[in-house]
Amino acid sequence: MNQIKALIVSAALMSGTPVLQAQDTTAKTISNMPDERVQVAFRKVDRKDLPGGISAVDVASQMKLNYMTYSLENMDGWVNGFNGNSMWGMGSYLLVIDGVPREAGNVMPTEIEQISFLKGVNAVALYGSRAAKGVVYITTKRGKPGNQRIDIRANAGVNVPKAYPHYLGSAEYMTLYNEARRNDGLAELYSPETIYNYAAGKNPYRYPNVDYYSDKYLKNAFGRYDVTAEISGGNDKARYYTNIGYQTNGSLLNFGEAVNNGKSDRLNLRGNVDVNLNQYISCNVDAAAIFYTGRGVNTNYWESAATLRPHRFAPLIPLDMIETTDEASNVFVKNSNHIIDGKYLLGGTQLDQTNPFAAIYAGGNNRYISRQFQFNTGVNADLRNLLKGLSFRSTFAVDYNTSYNLAFNNTYAVYAPTWNNYSGVDLISSLTQYGQDATSGVQNVSNSWYRQTIAASGQFNYVNTIGNRHHLSAVLLVNGFQQSESAVYHRVSNANLGLQLGYNLSRTYYIDFSSAVVHSAKLPEGNRTAFSPTVSLGWRLSNEPFMRGVRGVDDLRLTASAGVLHTDLDIDNYYLYQGVYTNTQGSWFGWKDGTGVQATESRRGANPDMRFPKREEISIGLEGSFFHNLIKLDGNFFLNKITGNIIQPNVLFPSYFTTGWPVSSFIPYINYNDDKRMGVDFNLSLNKKLSAINYSIGLVGTYYKTTATKRAETYEDNYQYRQGRPLDAIWGLQHQGFFQDADDIKNSPSQTFGQVKPGDIKYKDQNGDGVIDTRDEVYLGRGGWFGSPLTLGVNVSVKWKQFSFFALGQGRFGSYGMKNSSWFWVDGEDKYSEVVRDRWTPETAGSAKYPRLTTFNSDNNFRNSDFWLYKANRIDLAKVQISYDMSDLIGNKKIVKEMGVYVSGFNLLTLSAERKLMEMNIGSAPQTRLYNLGVKAMF
Repeated sequence: MNQIKALIVSAALMSGTPVLQAQDTTAKTISNMPDERVQVAFRKVDRKDLPGGISAVDVASQMKLNYMTYSLENMDGWVNGFNGNSMWGMGSYLLVIDGVPREAGNVMPTEIEQISFLKGVNAVALYGSRAAKGVVYITTKRGKPGNQRIDIRANAGVNVPKAYPHYLGSAEYMTLYNEARRNDGLAELYSPETIYNYAAGKNPYRYPNVDYYSDKYLKNAFGRYDVTAEISGGNDKARYYTNIGYQTNGSLLNFGEAVNNGKSDRLNLRGNVDVNLNQYISCNVDAAAIFYTGRGVNTNYWESAATLRPHRFAPLIPLDMIETTDEASNVFVKNSNHIIDGKYLLGGTQLDQTNPFAAIYAGGNNRYISRQFQFNTGVNADLRNLLKGLSFRSTFAVDYNTSYNLAFNNTYAVYAPTWNNYSGVDLISSLTQYGQDATSGVQNVSNSWYRQTIAASGQFNYVNTIGNRHHLSAVLLVNGFQQSESAVYHRVSNANLGLQLGYNLSRTYYIDFSSAVVHSAKLPEGNRTAFSPTVSLGWRLSNEPFMRGVRGVDDLRLTASAGVLHTDLDIDNYYLYQGVYTNTQGSWFGWKDGTGVQATESRRGANPDMRFPKREEISIGLEGSFFHNLIKLDGNFFLNKITGNIIQPNVLFPSYFTTGWPVSSFIPYINYNDDKRMGVDFNLSLNKKLSAINYSIGLVGTYYKTTATKRAETYEDNYQYRQGRPLDAIWGLQHQGFFQDADDIKNSPSQTFGQVKPGDIKYKDQNGDGVIDTRDEVYLGRGGWFGSPLTLGVNVSVKWKQFSFFALGQGRFGSYGMKNSSWFWVDGEDKYSEVVRDRWTPETAGSAKYPRLTTFNSDNNFRNSDFWLYKANRIDLAKVQISYDMSDLIGNKKIVKEMGVYVSGFNLLTLSAERKLMEMNIGSAPQTRLYNLGVKAMF
């Protein structure tokens, strides 16, 4: 039996699944199982006794097969109920690291022991108001008694861009711009000769065709490197864990200042110390520091690449094409501070005196400096002499984050050439200078920012077992944190009392009561305190006599939770309950010539009865293992309502409560809007050994539906009401193709979004009033703003001898997006992307996929409608890793105890009907695939 248990434990660790440790093979002997401790709110609980709505990932074990670069990397592929954006579709969750509110980037994966996802109301109640939408609890590693252990890990990777946007070249742009002018009834701007010269490409300096994504300016890839050392050890008196890590990333930009100032560096240090002062008192002292420096240039190259047209100017002006007799231009050359490669001046025009190329060559550089210091300590007192099982713990933490920019901001001159060809060769007759070269050597400090977090808690804990059957637990606590930030007047605060009472009988019947008394200064006096009660019940069916004869069931438990949480998380500001009068922004009234009096006006009314919005929820969970841990299952059904959301509703008050001019309102903020979320999540895993092969397959899924159950609104047509629709609803017009000719326009409803012509989008008149306006907007689909409605994850791990294989895939389904970026919505003087090739013309009227081109504003075409709507369904191969354990190749292992190598790929593949769109970034750095080689060793 012990050999079987050891084999199961080994397989579970090999699998990298969220299971922390393999359980016993039968639920009938569950009381003899080794404890697996999972961090929950202010305490740790055996995994087999967890209340409902909690999931946990053992990151330390997972990193053996799945090297990660970010603390929450691909967690939606491991955790049911978490879709990457939210838990159960609720929105912003509270993230804590070792109990302190922090950010996911404050800790590296190598520092993490475990991540707990607290989803249900009972799971988060003790954290109070700010945790009402879930908690992600990251627990860092700690030292263990034993010999000193040193773990070293080093990685070298290369980031390769997945896709670049393709824009039209100069000649094609000019041709289509002429067409746009003809569509607008204007004369063509570019002659055939001009277009030919740009198309021929014989002189790119006179007829530029700038491709911002060419290898002239960008690398094919850039590197990423990191190295981490972990040192841990100690004894029964004191234990320590230290993590020292360094990481650097490169950049794709490959010219000018960007060559030496296009990378980032991060140094992180962590030390966790646990000390037993005596048999009753112990303490921990933890400290971490993060030093980050990002180097860059004084321009946004990627934003310019999406907006600057290719023919505007040549980035560089060759000196050898300046006429030798042009004395004025040669004076410019002699006096210039910026001769690029000894052969070029910086190019530009009167309208492009600052441009990304000149800025990167001559505009200086900047550094973003970030420093983060985190300190937390705790004291534990064993009070068993007062009462068996009683203890006390207090914690205190201070974090300080600061950042600022250091920059050398140089000014520079650019030159616009005047060309001639009278000798049969293109030469520059003269140069026009714009701007002046000036390198001050002064380093400027800007964007200084800080944030301080103070957190503290004190709690009495009671844990006791009576007669080996009655398991009791209780927590009484006070908890609070406060964050202050530069340029923000009010601090973000959370303060609450908490009470937890738990009981289970023979680990078969469970009840857990968790509650909080919360306080918020955002509410009026008298309503600033509220009580949030929750309860969780559990029943281990596998321990019942009627289940003992059922073969194949190792463990089966049913849970149910319910409760009410009061929260100020969605109250946008302070003092909303107060009426506001102002004369600083009021109107002026003149009572006689030459004088005036500023009026005092109301901006909102008072509401002394404003109260907390509430999260009301019930959930049911099922977990179990079957056929000697071959199959494991964990799933939940949840239904929650967030009621009493605060709004300022015009339609609920008489019209005379507001005035158009002077602008005035007596309408107060009130509790009114209600939201509902309902869904299911599941985590199914298969663990098996076939001969010498161990494998594990996990399937994780979350589906949720949201509904705006109550809204303050008045519409003339029922189809426009937001009530009853999803919270992430996309609204817009329904299109009916393109206008084909003048008669089509004449016989169609009147358009109110600007003048239309043949080739513009035609919309459906929903209410039959003969006018196309915002009243014809209808529900188009879900935007997935809280995460895709359906999220799936598949993880596979296989081990054969010293080789291990791991793969992770993710799927997101059910949401829609709008093609509304500058790539699609092109008018006026915008840069033309390749999508305009499918534009409407009289010749392509039957096959066109894009509206006619115009040099005017196209308000009619470029607005939300199903013409631009697309399904955002996608399947991603997020990770593949192959590892080899080289430990058997090491000799006597006196120094190096273990060693392994691995290769991994990140963001490898996307399958979607809109793959090209999803893999392409507009106006920002491109998405990349990361190919990584890693080495790890233990000393």
